[in-house]
Amino acid sequence: MSDKLYIFDTTLRDGEQVPGCQLNTVEKIEVARALEELGVDVIEAGFPISSPGDFNSVVEISKAVTWPTICALTRAVEKDIDVAAEALKYAKKGRIHTGIGTSYYHIHHKLNSNPDEIIERAVRAVKHAKKYVEDVEFYAEDAGRTENEYLARVVEAVIKAGATVVNIPDTTGYTMPYEFGEKIKYLIDNVKGVHNAIISTHCHNDLGMATANTIAGIINGARQAEVTINGIGERAGNTSLEEVVMTLKSRYAVLGIDTNINTKNIYKTSRLVSNLMNMPVQPNKAIVGRNAFAHSSGIHQDGVLKNRENYEIIDPTEVGINESSIVLTARSGRAALKHRLEVLGFELTKEKLDEVYEKFLELADKKKDIRDDDVAMLVDDTEKKERRIKLDFLQVVTGKTLQPMASVRLDIAGEKFNATASGNGPVDAAINAVKQIVKRHVILEEFLIQAITRGSDDVGKVHMELDFEGVKYFGFGANTDIITAAVEAFLDAVNKMKV
Repeated sequence: MSDKLYIFDTTLRDGEQVPGCQLNTVEKIEVARALEELGVDVIEAGFPISSPGDFNSVVEISKAVTWPTICALTRAVEKDIDVAAEALKYAKKGRIHTGIGTSYYHIHHKLNSNPDEIIERAVRAVKHAKKYVEDVEFYAEDAGRTENEYLARVVEAVIKAGATVVNIPDTTGYTMPYEFGEKIKYLIDNVKGVHNAIISTHCHNDLGMATANTIAGIINGARQAEVTINGIGERAGNTSLEEVVMTLKSRYAVLGIDTNINTKNIYKTSRLVSNLMNMPVQPNKAIVGRNAFAHSSGIHQDGVLKNRENYEIIDPTEVGINESSIVLTARSGRAALKHRLEVLGFELTKEKLDEVYEKFLELADKKKDIRDDDVAMLVDDTEKKERRIKLDFLQVVTGKTLQPMASVRLDIAGEKFNATASGNGPVDAAINAVKQIVKRHVILEEFLIQAITRGSDDVGKVHMELDFEGVKYFGFGANTDIITAAVEAFLDAVNKMKV
């Protein structure tokens, strides 16, 4: 038995069945080429008889890619198989994937048939497909709920008829990992001629166990896994390619099973599929989710900074992500903040770091996510404490029917000064109050407000250009309160004035 697992990607067939995720032929070719670059062994390109678009996609994908096997899906119907064969005529390596339901539910309630007739139809379909291609895969739909003894009869019959791959789908995502593993083992142990074909898994995620079931199947002898990028697919989705591949890679010493996948292309392929199908990847998705390599807990951050393997079993570079993400939140510790400051080029003394950290915690309680601009602003904030004129208090009253009024208290060289003023708006009122205290005739040449990031809780930054006696002074302020940011920017400029 080979220690290689063949990766059969059905993103363009089963994955594309998700409502609202349909791709045009050009987009499918782009995904197919990305899958080829990723290293998948088989690309299931479509269901040719289902629509002219699917037929054309199989044709064009067959022309566009070189070494992966191109597979076309059919029912166990001669017309389906004929159309699939026509669609595959340009494939360098073509495979027809035909099959029929084998569970009690499918035989009696979907197909209105009986077990013996199903086997006859399955054999007939495989033999018909063999007239066109040597590589024929048979799927026993709803194998997960099919009795093992009967499933073994079906598998033995189709292998004898010429099937080179036999797919054992858990179509409804019903089985438990131990059950699915036992099912594969039963077939390996009891089907005559089973080693003349590759046993394949095709697991759905209705109970959240698609990857676990797939791995159980592989451990028990399956050597092809049918998967999709990001685990997309009908209902709760299919087995994720990235989860299976990285499980085998990270546990290779135990399992000894390898794939042909270039794992460094996993992340970019994930993003391509997500963007083209307009289907965002959930943040906590294993391997490719935004948070898969993100650390926000102070204890975890400290551990990762000391040694990545303290909290990561996969090096993010192995899947095409540059580095782990140390996400600054209210739970982050000094080590994480110090690391981020060093990355941004700030070398702070222990005393200064402590001061910035206290400000950081205050900001982190207001914002869900702290960005690099926020961190730079915190350092700038602590430096402002050393300036002669500092904002000590600010209160603004404003509203649709109210005249904006602002009360300001400034600390000038340790002495407190208060003023209240009105204005055309809350920022104008606050600046007017400051002007009453500083008593300098300045002209506001430029006033620019910009959000550092998107969201109603984000820090806004204000840039000001003031003219004082013909000299230009520039000020900067940043705060979650834009009026405070404006006053800080004004004072930043005033503090730079020589007089």
